[in-house]
Amino acid sequence: MRNVALTALAPLAWGSTYIVTTELLPAERPLLTATLRALPAGLVLLAATRRLPTGAWWWRSAVLGALNIGVFFGLVFVAAYRLPGGVAAVLGAIQPLLAAALAVPLLGERFGRRSLVAGAVGVLGVSLVVLRATVHLDALGLLAGLAGAAAMAAGTVLTKRWGRPAGVGPLAMTGWQLTAGGLLLLPVAALVEGAPPALSGTNLLGYGYLAVANTALAYWLWFRGIGRLPATSVAFLGLLSPVSAAVIGWAALGQALTALQLLGMALALGSTLLGQRQPQQPTAHTVLAAPTPAATPAPDPTPGSAAPIRQGEARDTDLPLAAHR
Repeated sequence: MRNVALTALAPLAWGSTYIVTTELLPAERPLLTATLRALPAGLVLLAATRRLPTGAWWWRSAVLGALNIGVFFGLVFVAAYRLPGGVAAVLGAIQPLLAAALAVPLLGERFGRRSLVAGAVGVLGVSLVVLRATVHLDALGLLAGLAGAAAMAAGTVLTKRWGRPAGVGPLAMTGWQLTAGGLLLLPVAALVEGAPPALSGTNLLGYGYLAVANTALAYWLWFRGIGRLPATSVAFLGLLSPVSAAVIGWAALGQALTALQLLGMALALGSTLLGQRQPQQPTAHTVLAAPTPAATPAPDPTPGSAAPIRQGEARDTDLPLAAHR
């Protein structure tokens, strides 16, 4: 439960993104916000860990950074600007179902009725929390929201499948992905939105919070959790984000919470708990090769290859490169 609780801090922190964006940041700059949320945090983590990818991990980090950060951030902000926030949140709530479906062929996790029921209840709960009676639906916004949820689901499952290189902890992996995603967003933001505006002290405070607490720390906890929990279980924790956003809006902005919203929160929390079951799968999941026959000893991991991650195994090595020599 400790790993679940620590991982849950990430979506709880992400629930503050809306209020920070609307209250502290310049308007109409979604791609700039996405870039400044990812790239500075990634560069700081690279400098702190002094670890760079090797071998195949250059392209794997680029793929994971695109799915979990670059593509996801960009599409989420497009959906947020073209759709009511409630609709965008409901589209994001399908992520656990997508992750559970992808985990069947890629990880061997089971997609049973329990996951299906938990996912459906989660979507219903989030809908009650965030949807209003009258909403305007935009086709491009809907496609962006669905594609963003699919990108994050695929990134979560692939992060679990590929594991981490031997001797590399989640902090360094977080830095690789944030940097890759930020570098992907940078030219797109410059092309679409042009030069950034003059930033006030309030803007800098907001960007600093998003980069440090909302991104670097939150994604470190998220990727750490993926290494210790089933991918489906981690994905279900994402349902806490819209619940957190509603509570923050009530506490900080005085937004009212209706009886239906409270019911929706209860359903979303119940779905999150229901999704935390442990799927029946081998205790050790080697992700880069076929299972080794019982009579053949498994080879030691080599530098640049992904070592198996066992359930509950501590793999938090994030010391600078010199410490591993």
